[in-house]
Amino acid sequence: MEADSSIESTSSNVVLAIAGFVKFTFMGYFTIGLSLGVLPVFIHNQLGFSAMIAGIVISLQYLSTFLFRGYAGSIIDKKGPKTAVLSGLTGFAISGLFLCVAFLFKGQHELCLILVALTRLVTGFAEGLIGSSPINWAINTTGEQNTARAISYNGIASYGGLAVGAPIGILLAYNYGIAGIGIVVFILGMIGYLLAGRKNNAVMKSTEKRKSFASVLKTIAPYGICLTLAALGFGTISTFITLYYAYLNWNNAVLCLSVFSVFFILGRLIFAGAIDNYGGLKTAIACMALESVGLAVLWLANMPQVALVGAGITGLGFSLVFPALGVEAVKLVPGSNKGAALGAYGLFLDISLGLTGPLVGGIASHFGMLYIFPFSMGMVLLGLVSCLFIGWRVKSFKA
Repeated sequence: MEADSSIESTSSNVVLAIAGFVKFTFMGYFTIGLSLGVLPVFIHNQLGFSAMIAGIVISLQYLSTFLFRGYAGSIIDKKGPKTAVLSGLTGFAISGLFLCVAFLFKGQHELCLILVALTRLVTGFAEGLIGSSPINWAINTTGEQNTARAISYNGIASYGGLAVGAPIGILLAYNYGIAGIGIVVFILGMIGYLLAGRKNNAVMKSTEKRKSFASVLKTIAPYGICLTLAALGFGTISTFITLYYAYLNWNNAVLCLSVFSVFFILGRLIFAGAIDNYGGLKTAIACMALESVGLAVLWLANMPQVALVGAGITGLGFSLVFPALGVEAVKLVPGSNKGAALGAYGLFLDISLGLTGPLVGGIASHFGMLYIFPFSMGMVLLGLVSCLFIGWRVKSFKA
């Protein structure tokens, strides 16, 4: 098995090479972060729609991402990740234009809501194309032995982008409205496209027969389901933290998302070797347990400072769940399906974040905003139990 391009396997060269690819992930998720803390409040407070409607519109992005993950995986395996990255960055630029148009019709609430929904769908397309493509680009260039590192660094880029983008988005919206965010998103998409266009493509070559995407999806589904449950904690924070803070009359809700992201990044940097040392399943189980503690702290917090502690613990806990389970999932498929495997695995994150809006929004609407964190904590604990079951089955099979 070989890639079209190769790189000397020294640690510093590998890190620099991976960073050169995951910067496109950072740019993409920075643009997502710009609107993350703004649009739920814009829909709920300025347009006058319910928290559930706001959650559904925000979740349209994840639905769209879900629909295009498989398409992205097919492009990566057949044409290489560069094509997928370029398409994704183009999508981000277009989503910025849609957001500018939505701002022009903010006085017509229903029309503005439709335009914001279209923005979320196009953003989801862009995320679907760029989500795992830089990972494959890095793996194809540096070698499969760097899979865990590539996934981890890509996650740092994505949540780092969210952490940096969210507060900047608040400032842009305050001074220029959502049109200001739209203009920045468009410019970043075009800059990213120009930078990616200058890089060499890297297509993984394999003599192994390529499986269908449905077959790959079925193979990695047990690990994906665990990811779906674990990601509900992050989904609840990212989608509803601004409304949760507003309900409790607290300020600086965006700081909660930033603290989550900072500790998420620290977790991946400090405990980067945990997956190689202890295995994916054991690492994921420990992380979900810690994530559950963080969500419990958020649930019981009686002041915003305590909520920040809970957000930090949750971010630290969730930090290695995706790469830990992802490494185990990718092992199950041949080299000719690595792109499809990562795309299929990412689908389960999209499912989780897509379900968060209507599911947790429904909990908030029917039982009250104070119930959203105990609910998400219960889902994460269910994911932990599912991991334990997978570990038991793997041991039984080997025995």
